[in-house]
Amino acid sequence: MDAEEARRTDAKLRRMGIPWVVAPVDPEAPAGNWGVYDSTEPATRQPITPHALEDVLAKLRVTRPETPGRRPAPTRGFVLLPKQN
Repeated sequence: MDAEEARRTDAKLRRMGIPWVVAPVDPEAPAGNWGVYDSTEPATRQPITPHALEDVLAKLRVTRPETPGRRPAPTRGFVLLPKQN
């Protein structure tokens, strides 16, 4: 991913409470490719992109459970009250 995709990915991970670090693959070349890691330390960090994706999907499943064959109920509408005399 590039720097802009990394910024969006980092924001999404933060909003979802996932503690991974989005950083350049090569710390000396921030304009290059970026990845998701377990820590900020370039010498010891490990790439964890597959784990981050699994965590994101798990969080989405919890917040948006699937109901086969059913459409979600509408979230907006109008309430029509009976005519008052």
